[in-house]
Amino acid sequence: MKTPSVPKQTSQTIRNLINISVVVVAVVGAACAAAQGKDEPIQPIVPVKITNPAKVELGKKLFFDPRLSKSGFISCNSCHNLSMGGSDNLPTSIGDRWQQGPINSPTVLNSSLNFVQFWDGRAKDLQEQAGGPIANPKEMAFSHDLALEVLNSIPQYRAEFEKVYGNKELDIQLVTDAIAEFEKTLKTPNSRFDQWLKGSKKAITAEELKGYELFKNSGCVSCHNGEAVGGNSYQKMGVFEPYKTNNPALGRAEVSKQDADRFNFKVPTLRNVELTYPYFHDGAAKTLEEAVDIMGRLQLAKKFTPEETASIVAFLKTLTGEQPKLQLPILPPSQNNTPQPKPFD
Repeated sequence: MKTPSVPKQTSQTIRNLINISVVVVAVVGAACAAAQGKDEPIQPIVPVKITNPAKVELGKKLFFDPRLSKSGFISCNSCHNLSMGGSDNLPTSIGDRWQQGPINSPTVLNSSLNFVQFWDGRAKDLQEQAGGPIANPKEMAFSHDLALEVLNSIPQYRAEFEKVYGNKELDIQLVTDAIAEFEKTLKTPNSRFDQWLKGSKKAITAEELKGYELFKNSGCVSCHNGEAVGGNSYQKMGVFEPYKTNNPALGRAEVSKQDADRFNFKVPTLRNVELTYPYFHDGAAKTLEEAVDIMGRLQLAKKFTPEETASIVAFLKTLTGEQPKLQLPILPPSQNNTPQPKPFD
């Protein structure tokens, strides 16, 4: 029997309906994928948008310039090494004349997402934080006046500041503003976990997903949540058991002068946490496994089994994002009148 022919107009209508169906399926699929991560306590990192590249470039030079220290050897990158997860992988940092720093150096990566800066929150933003280490006698051991004298003695720096700020007179606010602007670009989006949040179910393994469920259901997300997976609250270190340490840092109490704030610290971000060992404000936990075990017992009154710990650690490693891709700056040369470094005084 002869198959009846389909009118040309009807055939086109069918093709249009098929195309519409494909579009609808794609839209619904995208919506479902977006919904997968919408209600999660952790949200994907939003990539940075650079609006003033000249200011960022100036801030990058200042971030890497060791001449802002008394020794002429220590730069911002010394303690926040961008080749090492934005930290220095030491329990506490090494400062001027090999002095032991008072506290673990937090990562500079994604630091713009913190609600305050420093473990004790004494700086309200990145600009205020940037000025601290320069004048700290245990860190860069310089003064703001001497740092400005160095920069003012270098014509190339003066020209760059004038280009960016329209101001021939340098002051410490412009210096710290430029450094902060560079640090704002140091975000690490597109981790495997972010890909999973956006709907790519194969971005993480079953073991890593199991670790995330444990991380959520055990209560870790009550402190480690949001885009930075932390960095948005103060919490007491040692809720169910006291935390024992030889480190003298008292946390928020050193700023508030309130005894109730003893051992209250800004919750650290867990982004790129596999890169930022050792852990805690005193750097006492050498491994992620050790950190997870201590946090479980002290903060949640929960003793994780070795298998549970391994699953949580597997999840934490999915938080490593794309590291900043940058070209090292060529710093402008010192002049005859540039103050000389004093590395051994």
